[in-house]
Parts: sequence; structure tokens; C-alpha cells
Amino acid sequence: MARALELAARGLYTTPPNPRVGCVLVKDGAMIGEGWHEKPGLAHAEVNALRAAVAAGHSAAGATAYVTLEPCNHQGRTPPCSGALIEAKVARVIAAMRDPNTKAGGGFERLQAAGIETQCGLLEAEARALNPGFISLMTRGRPWLRLKVAASLDGKTALENGQSQWITGPEARRDGHHFRAQAGAVLTGIGTVKDDDPRLSVREVETPRQPLRVVVDSRFEIPLSAKIFEGGNVLVATAQENPAKSAALRSMGADTLRLPNPEGKVDLAELLRELGQREINEVQVEAGVRLNGSLLREGLVDELLIYLAPMLIGDTARGMFSLPPLAELTAAKRLEIFDQRMLGADLRVRARLQ
Repeated sequence: MARALELAARGLYTTPPNPRVGCVLVKDGAMIGEGWHEKPGLAHAEVNALRAAVAAGHSAAGATAYVTLEPCNHQGRTPPCSGALIEAKVARVIAAMRDPNTKAGGGFERLQAAGIETQCGLLEAEARALNPGFISLMTRGRPWLRLKVAASLDGKTALENGQSQWITGPEARRDGHHFRAQAGAVLTGIGTVKDDDPRLSVREVETPRQPLRVVVDSRFEIPLSAKIFEGGNVLVATAQENPAKSAALRSMGADTLRLPNPEGKVDLAELLRELGQREINEVQVEAGVRLNGSLLREGLVDELLIYLAPMLIGDTARGMFSLPPLAELTAAKRLEIFDQRMLGADLRVRARLQ
């Protein structure tokens, strides 16, 4: 199963909106075939493993299939994997986790009806960690939201005048692109666009696809000359109507979406639901203090990805999150740190909201 997880990770940048899945076939104590799902529309991991076994001169009859996700049981762009395993006459299927997609579920039941032994739960935590966005979309109807921040050791993200390039070193910035490449969308605010004029594209790692760039711009202030429009594939979420500007953006390959809340700002929860409708599994936020704070206040952040540089900037600099003052420490947002490591001179911390 550990090998199957390694294989699944090869699709880290390519499989969304499908899950990252790997499969290993074992017979008589030897691995006879392995495969992973590469991208939507291509064969799933189980079928690739079965094909590899046949190509190597092996029969999968009587074999055990180790797969990181319960085999699917529906006809989509490809046939159901449960049927392929039954046709190959495997004896046992061990999955790391059940499929949270109710439309594709029932694979175990179909296998059991065909007399194939099934087990589930082996290295489940590792399998779930590989597909947080897919699980989130299937169970909550919205993407997994990862909020990325680069800050000094005293928690500052930019000077008072907005200058922020570069707080962290090249290793940390490259690592941030690794997570950006995993996401289906990168979300930022109009303040960041005005201050930094970022592209928010993946450049530091090789990837066959670029994420959708999403700008939260309540008053529709974004300049048409912003670098983020280079290459198209941009969505501007606004609270105001501006037909002329919307038409101009469409001519540049960008899209607009009006989602006002009662306060006249963009409804962030509704924006995430809209991104879920567009089959976006993971959203990476790379924004400023106000949008970061709004997402936290509304309970929309699932994970924090924080890079801390060994420097002190001072009290007047900009912070990481705009949050209201607390009267009691018991009201503080609690985090679970699940990973920390050094990247060059910088410290990377990953934490989940409890």
C-alpha cells in the first residue's frame, strides 16, 4: 500500500478533479503489476496495473489488489474499475479508504457479490492526506481551502508601504509553487493585485496545467493592465455590476461573477461553492491581511501554510490576518500543527484549524 501511495502521488498536479489513486497487484508474494491514474479521461489506476501485469506476462487471477481508494463502480469517461477487477478474477482487494463520491461508490459491494474478498483502512490517513480536496468536494460541496502566508518571525508579511518581495528565500518560494501547482484555483484579493501585481501562475515546478486565478474585487476596481490576466484563465468575483468592464475582461479570456453579500462585499462562502461547481478540488489563498482575516472569520480556512523567515520587521508592518480583538484566550482559534520543516533559512509550518 505504501508503494500504491507513492504511485498515486505521481498524479499530484495532473489528476484533478479526479482523485489521486495508485494500485499494486501482488501474487505469490511478488508484485506483478502497478499503475496510477494520470489525468481525467485516461485509465484509472486499477486498469493500468492490470495492463502492466498482462504486459509483463502475468495473470491477475488469484492476485491481491492494493489500491489507495475503493474501486469505482460507475461508468464515467472510463468504465468502472470494479468490473475490470472482477473480469481479471482477482481474489482480494485491499483499499486504503472508501470512496466519498456517492455516485461512484458501491465498488466493494459489487466485488463482494462477485466473491472477491475486500478490506479497507490500511494506511487510510496517508490516503486521505493525498486527496483532501477531492474528499472535501464530495462531502461538503466545496473545495479544500489552504491559506498560504510568507512572513517574518514577528508575523509581518509586508512593510507599511506594502513592499513584500522578498521576505522568504528561493527554496520557500519554490515550495509555494509546488502547492500552487496542486491547486485547481489560486485566490487573491484586489489589494494584493494593486500592491504586488502578481501573475499567480506556476513557474517554479513543471506542471501541464495552470490553476484558475481568482480575484476577490468587491468594487470591481481591477485594472485591465494587471499581470494576472496574462494567459487568461482568470475569474474576477465582484459585488457590483459593470457590463462594459465585464465585456472587456471576457475579450481578454477572463470571466466575472457577481456574488454580493448583504454588506456589499463578495460572498466568500458562495464563491467557494461556485468553485466547487466548477470541479475545483483545492484552493490556495495568496492574499493580504484583510482577505485572510475574512476567510478565517467566516470559518472557510481548512489549512494554513506558513513560511517564516529569520528576520524582524517591526510593529508598523502589515500582519498575516485581520482578526477582531479577543477578551478571552479561550476564544482564540486553535490549530493543530501537523508538519514543520526547514527550507533553506526559512521555516515551513503546516497547520489545520481545529
